[in-house]
Amino acid sequence: MAGGNQTTIFEFLLWGLSEQPEQQHILFLLFLWMYVVTVAGNLLVVLAIGTDTRLHTPMYFFLAILSCADILFTSTTVPKALVNIQSQSRSISYAGCLAQLYFFLTFGDMDIFLLATMAYDRYMAICHPLHYMMIMNRQRCTLLVTVCWTLTSLVAMTHTFLIFRLSFCSQKIIPDFFCDLGPLMKVSCSDTQVNQLVLLFLGGAVILIPFMLILVSYIHIFLAILRVPSAQGRYKAFSTCGSPLVVVVLFFGTVIRAYLCPSSSSSNSVQEDTAEAVMYTVVTSLVNSSFMDCETRT
Repeated sequence: MAGGNQTTIFEFLLWGLSEQPEQQHILFLLFLWMYVVTVAGNLLVVLAIGTDTRLHTPMYFFLAILSCADILFTSTTVPKALVNIQSQSRSISYAGCLAQLYFFLTFGDMDIFLLATMAYDRYMAICHPLHYMMIMNRQRCTLLVTVCWTLTSLVAMTHTFLIFRLSFCSQKIIPDFFCDLGPLMKVSCSDTQVNQLVLLFLGGAVILIPFMLILVSYIHIFLAILRVPSAQGRYKAFSTCGSPLVVVVLFFGTVIRAYLCPSSSSSNSVQEDTAEAVMYTVVTSLVNSSFMDCETRT
């Protein structure tokens, strides 16, 4: 943190999920249930894919990696939120906040890149079935995942370093239930213009480029499915990409709104932003694990 004339602080307060005391017990049980179901569901997916040789295909390989990323993504925010609700404490250390931000961005961006990779995989499988196994071989799949991890780590490191440069005047309440870029910039005393520009251009590229690739892939997929002569063939082709498409719409819809559309600092806006954060940090992972569990059982 830059020193300047600002007071150096080593602790933040999180706004949390609700300011109503009577809602805390219900929220704790609800988030605990969603977290346990999400983690258990994703672990079952990884276990099923790892033990069933019939599922050792590129599609299920990416599903297993996505399940691992979802577990880590949810685990960066929900356990801390549960501890804060149970202990009635909203504090988080400065170092803990930066660590949470870094891992949240890493695993969140990993979800984005993996969804784009899975869309490309489905495009190759449905639109170019004869070349599919040759192109999507084990080396290519491993390379794609490695590139995704490397890019997400670099992006997260860039954003975290820029937040590290900011200063904060006094004990600040972060308007969210975890440390994220937008809320941290709102409570900073420093000039955040560089941070905002990097978030707009780098964050926009990380979100919109994969989203456009997914969109183009699914357009080609649907056109290819429509050319399949039999209804059974069309259903089988669509069943392999229908579930990921639902997750894409839910995840990208809330992420684009949260990161690329500005919001005010009013109380109503904070509640709306928190609700959106819950959607893409918890609900999407829960829905995704349910869909993936169904995929591995069929």
